[in-house]
This record gives sequence, C-alpha cells and structure tokens, in this order.
Amino acid sequence: MVLKPKYKRIMLKLSGEAFAGEKKTGIDYDAVYSIAEEIKAVAMMGVEIGIVIGGGNIFRGGRGKNFKIDRVVGDYMGMLATVINALALQDILEQMGVQTRVLSAIEMKELAEPFIKRRATRHLEKKRVVIFGGGTGNPYFTTDTAAALRAMEIGAEVLLKATKVSGVYSDDPEVDKNAKKFTDLKYIDVLNKNLRVIDSTAISLCMENNIPLIIFNMTEKGNIKKVVCGINIGTIIH
Repeated sequence: MVLKPKYKRIMLKLSGEAFAGEKKTGIDYDAVYSIAEEIKAVAMMGVEIGIVIGGGNIFRGGRGKNFKIDRVVGDYMGMLATVINALALQDILEQMGVQTRVLSAIEMKELAEPFIKRRATRHLEKKRVVIFGGGTGNPYFTTDTAAALRAMEIGAEVLLKATKVSGVYSDDPEVDKNAKKFTDLKYIDVLNKNLRVIDSTAISLCMENNIPLIIFNMTEKGNIKKVVCGINIGTIIH
C-alpha cells in the first residue's frame, strides 16, 4: 500500500531524551540518525516540516528541589541545550542530503538564523526542514509551549508530539497495567482530567487556535510517517 500524506505542513515536537537513546543523557549518534531517517522519509513525500526539540538529555532547566541556580538562569541554560540538539539533528539530516535551517529564538548568528516568522515560512515553502531552537526565548515556558506557538506562527495543520508511549492513558501505563488508552480526546478533557501528556499552556494554545494535536510512540520505526499519512496509531486531541 502506497501511503500518501494527510498534511501539507506539520510541526513535530521531539523530546531531548530521545536523542540520548540508551545512554539516558547526552547525544547518541545512532539514536539521532534513526530519527533523522524518519524525518527524511516524510520530507521526501513533499511534506513541509517544522521541528521543536527539547533539551532534557543535556539540561532540563532549574526546577529541581535542591537545584540552587536561579530558575530564570536554569531555563536559559535549558534553551541553550535545545540549540545543541538542533545543530546535531541539522548536521545528520544534511549528511543525508536533506536541506535544513536552524532558527533560534535566542540570537546566535554564528550558529543559527534568528527566528523570523516570514523567514521560517519561506524556508518551509522551499521544502527545507526547519528546526526551531531556543524554546520561546523566554523563561517559564516549556518546549511543548514553544512547539504549539511555532505551529501557529508557521500555519502548521497539526502538532505531532513524539513520545515513548503509544498515546494518552488514564494513568501511567508503566505503573498501572490496567490504564486505559484514549484514541480521541477533546482539549478540555485533557485539562479537566489533568492528563500530564503535554504542558497545559500548549494545550490551551492549541485549543484557542484549533490546531489538532497527536500524541504517538516514536520508538517504533516508521511511526512518524504513519501519523503524517493519517493512520491512527496514537491519541488525537482536538
């Protein structure tokens, strides 16, 4: 069966932890290469791809109880970690022949272009994979929120959040074997049930701007392509 894309332009949210592979921290080349292969497969279908990456494999920001660095400073450190991940993904994609651009919310002209909405849109129209680094450029906001914000700014048709689980569950499926998987949810249900699958600010942004959100498992090869082609393998929130 030949798969055809359901969406013309997508925003893909990747966790920093996915870049660490089995190492748990740092960047594992094989793990990033595998992710890049899937992104390339989607790009080859003509889909315009925006990507936001977390930085948790390097630094998660100042949220720990015993973490003495100021929260704002810690969050900026986390933003810098996302740029490191963005550069790693860019380099591997370009080794594969995929044209990319890294746009950063924090200006660092030697490494990346500054985020400008029109510039990002133009890169997408030219079929370049656009990787957004630096989060929103502001402390107190997660990369989930950055992904929702950028999705709106570039006019993405859908926000895809790649995780280690196959969707949204009523409880942690690794703890509760009887946890129920939801295949379809409303934005308000996620907020009311306090389902911690994505930052509440990101959910609110998607709800206000009517951008569907799909949570899916990216550890199975080919799943990014399946989701882009409309195959229901996760949970859709709309």
